[in-house]
Amino acid sequence: MFKQTFTYPPARQDDVVDDYHGAAVADPYRWLEDPDSPETRVWVAAQNELTQRFISQLSLRPQLEKRLTTLWDYPKYTPPVLRDGRFFFQKNDGLQNQAVLYWQDGPDAAPQVLLDPNSLSEDGTVALMSQSYSDDGRLLAYSLSESGSDWQTIRIRDVDSGQDVADEIRWVKFTTAAWLPDKSGFYYSRYPAPDELPNASPSTHNRVYFHRLGTPQAEDALVYARPDAPNLGFAPEITDDGRYLILHVWDGTDSRNRIYYRPLASEDDFIHLIDVMEAKYHFLGNDGPLFYFETDLDAANGRIIAIPTDQPDRANWREIIPQSDDVIEFSRMVNNQFVVARLHHASHRLHLYDLDGRPAGEIALPVLGSVMALTGKRRHSQMFLQFMSFLYLPTIFRYDFADDALLPLYQPQVDFDPDKYETTQVFYPSKDGTRIPMFLTHKKGLARDGNNPVLLYGYGGFNINLSPLFAPTRLAWLEMGGVYAQANLRGGTEYGEVWHQAGMLGNKQNVFDDFLAAAEWLIANGYTRTERLAIEGRSNGGLLVAACLTQRPDLFGAVHCGVPVIDMLRYHKFSAGRYWTPEYGNAAEDPEHFRFLLAYSPLHNVRPGVTYPAIIITTADTDDRVVPLHAKKFAAVLQTNDSGQNPILLRVETKAGHGLGKPTDKLIKEASDVYSFLWTMLNRT
Repeated sequence: MFKQTFTYPPARQDDVVDDYHGAAVADPYRWLEDPDSPETRVWVAAQNELTQRFISQLSLRPQLEKRLTTLWDYPKYTPPVLRDGRFFFQKNDGLQNQAVLYWQDGPDAAPQVLLDPNSLSEDGTVALMSQSYSDDGRLLAYSLSESGSDWQTIRIRDVDSGQDVADEIRWVKFTTAAWLPDKSGFYYSRYPAPDELPNASPSTHNRVYFHRLGTPQAEDALVYARPDAPNLGFAPEITDDGRYLILHVWDGTDSRNRIYYRPLASEDDFIHLIDVMEAKYHFLGNDGPLFYFETDLDAANGRIIAIPTDQPDRANWREIIPQSDDVIEFSRMVNNQFVVARLHHASHRLHLYDLDGRPAGEIALPVLGSVMALTGKRRHSQMFLQFMSFLYLPTIFRYDFADDALLPLYQPQVDFDPDKYETTQVFYPSKDGTRIPMFLTHKKGLARDGNNPVLLYGYGGFNINLSPLFAPTRLAWLEMGGVYAQANLRGGTEYGEVWHQAGMLGNKQNVFDDFLAAAEWLIANGYTRTERLAIEGRSNGGLLVAACLTQRPDLFGAVHCGVPVIDMLRYHKFSAGRYWTPEYGNAAEDPEHFRFLLAYSPLHNVRPGVTYPAIIITTADTDDRVVPLHAKKFAAVLQTNDSGQNPILLRVETKAGHGLGKPTDKLIKEASDVYSFLWTMLNRT
């Protein structure tokens, strides 16, 4: 056996073996799947103690937390939402744990606090999630999450009084409230309470209900359910003209969906306008029975079509805006026009079109960057958007259609000089020759002598793109002399559905090859060397860095593996995991899926006696998106099999989830731990 320099809390190994299509697969750390067992709790506490003891010895840690606190301390706004002359927006003054919701009774009125989530818990772990406003801006249905959970509770607030009514809606996630025009109630979707279907699989049997204001949830009317198809989910929406109730019908993270609808005044069966999972259909608006959709049907980069619902045969469908070389990231109807955001090599461009599809111009954006949110309705003559880039703080802009003017509304400042740095975009070949884009941000005049600490970040999955984003953690890394690299891997949506499919299911290895090729390119081009190259990824990106770590442990100096998916044979059995089978596959049901999942599953590809790079694995005890058992089992197998030359740390946050709604205080402390660890590990030689 090999001698370990680092010693870890012992992890018992059981003789658990599963049969997958005739193949025996051991799972010795199955016991760590039970978060509440005394043995698991003791082991996690010992891991946290070890991690904090190690981190506390890093001389960089205190000064990095101080600097991150300064960089984080700037006002953060969301784009205003306009309802009948009233404006609603969120603002974090800088270091508040949660953003506060404000409203203004007109553009010149003083903002008033509508809801301050910071008052709902002492530690900031209650977060405001969705907000749905009645058409007149008098009522707000909002949802709250505790400790980062996907589960939420909907409450209703009277905007004028600032007080909640008694109504409370439970067992919801991934839904908003679709208000009736007369604001007497709203449609929403929810999951069964635990005692309703106790034997049902997690996150199944989603149903649509109608809640009438002033009545208990127990009296809510069931509007639609599909017990014959328990995996389907439903998102209700009422058209702006108040004529139709639309159901977006989805299945997990599959981008393909169905569309059902019925007249709002009707209680007849829903009309199945689109009842096959063949493409994405995003409802944009309607002119009476003429429905507009953004879709990737027969257009991998997206297009906009019109469907006459009174003549729904496909021969009557009409293309309004054809696809182009740049993929549609999102689209809206504002000012009686189509606003289309496209990705051009992973950064945004905003285009306008008339309702007949004629181009009406492009809105010039400040720099190469990202439109992260956009608000406005079809009848509005103005819209608001949030724009940012690696070196451009998140800024809220107002666009006036009448004078074609994009003007800053909220433009924060921070103690950082962006003029000393630059962002460039390069393209490099992957293993199979595919051309992959990558953003590089660093100090101007950087010496390419192979000595720069580089942080390489990636994701590569679920049709999610990595466009240029602003983050205080990146600024701190740059100030210390580091390089930030962001690779746009296959599996995302940077180049449409073809790009996505090239990195999913049996093609998932392409994503890892793209990331490994990025690392090799950075080394070959003098930006860094192996010892000074760190990789980072979260969630599906945590899977990415874990797979690359097991496939090429010699290529990296340090790793941050955040809230990762690790056990690819059993991930679908827990919480939201079953949503991901269209992306990853199901090893239990399909022998071919088992073959390719086992080939890269990080949990099953750790080899005894190998020297793995320094790694910090982060997770949270109440993460019900990617449950923490993945991180725990990965830490256990790495610590048991590693040669012991580099630290392998597990950090389990308390009262936190997958990341959404995490308090600012926890964000800064975790970032201080992670980046002081990475920087120290890269600068040991």
